[in-house]
Parts: sequence; structure tokens; C-alpha cells
Amino acid sequence: MADVSMPMFPLGTVLVPSAGLPLHVFEPRYRALVHDCLAGDREFGVVLIARGSEVGGEDVRTDVGTVARIVESQELPDGRWAIGAIGVRRVRVRRWLPDDPYPVAEVQDWPDPAPGADHPAALTSCLGLLRRTLGLAAEAGDDVAPATIELADDPVLAGYQAVAVAPLGPLDRHRLLAADSPDARVAELADLLRDTIEVLELRLGCSGGAEP
Repeated sequence: MADVSMPMFPLGTVLVPSAGLPLHVFEPRYRALVHDCLAGDREFGVVLIARGSEVGGEDVRTDVGTVARIVESQELPDGRWAIGAIGVRRVRVRRWLPDDPYPVAEVQDWPDPAPGADHPAALTSCLGLLRRTLGLAAEAGDDVAPATIELADDPVLAGYQAVAVAPLGPLDRHRLLAADSPDARVAELADLLRDTIEVLELRLGCSGGAEP
């Protein structure tokens, strides 16, 4: 696959394919990014800031991210933008180019391989863990997705949807985005959910035990 040059928006959160991304854009350089994207294919790359700040530059960025496509936008009277984007595909960052004025990188699409024969069963088990986690998190007062969540029929998309709603930190979510395969992603997510269930049960003072 050929490398392509793409505007990039480093953030303190992780975007995965299929997930929504609301943004309030106020820095002048990222206002310019939005203008350019709207005048073109409406796409930009999102990567996690591993160290540093979203504002002002001088950050350390990860080398795996997701292409976001702007699906709605509103320019405010003072020049700020409110945009809504959605993650559409995974990419690797091959090389960072000089900011001009916003970050730009040469990226390459990184599609997932086909899942293995055992994937449906693993995904079903993971969904059970996810629902258990979301139910406990809601009981603990956390703002999470409903525990009745359903996933897409497409196995790769379903795995990303589970990653998007799981109550995880950005580094764990990035690790799952960068998993080598849908099988590895679901296995790692299940392990993380079991750990999260244990923590939530301790917070709640209950003992139910995570599913095996």
C-alpha cells in the first residue's frame, strides 16, 4: 500500500473505527485543518498523544491511529469550530512531516486480517464480560454505555465497537487499536475487562467473579 500525506490531529483520547468523535476546535492551526479538510475529502488522522499536551505542540505521538471523516460541522462566530467525525479505518504513521501549520504525516492504511474460526465464540464471551463491566460501572456511578449494548454482525467492526465503549484508559485502548488481528484484540480486551470487573467489584464491595 502506498503512503499518503494526511492532516493529523493528535489527541489525549483514542479513536477507533466506527466510533464517533465530537471536537471543539479553537487553536488557529486546527481551525486551518478543519477548513482544509472541508474543502477536500473531509478526512484527517487521529493519533494518541503518549506524552505532552493537546495544546501548543511539543507532544510525543503514537504511530498507530485512525482516519476520521467529518460528518457534521459548524463554524462559530468567533472562528471556532464544532465538528462531529467518525472513525473509518486504521492507519500506521510512516513519517511525520513538518507542521504547516498543523501536523501532517505520511500514513499507510492498516486493515485487519480476517478473524479465525474461533472468533465468534470468543467475541460472544467478550460481549458477556463487557455487559457485566458496564453494569457494574453504572452501579458505581460511572458514565458508561448501557449494559444492554449490541454489537454489529461484522466481527471486525464488532470488536472495535466493544473497544470503543469499554471503560478503559487511553493507553489500553491504544494497545487494542494496535492489536495485530481481531482475534488478538478480543483476547486482550477480555483480559482487560476481567481486571476491570475485579476493580469495580472491590469498589462496590461485592464479589461475583468475572466470567472465565
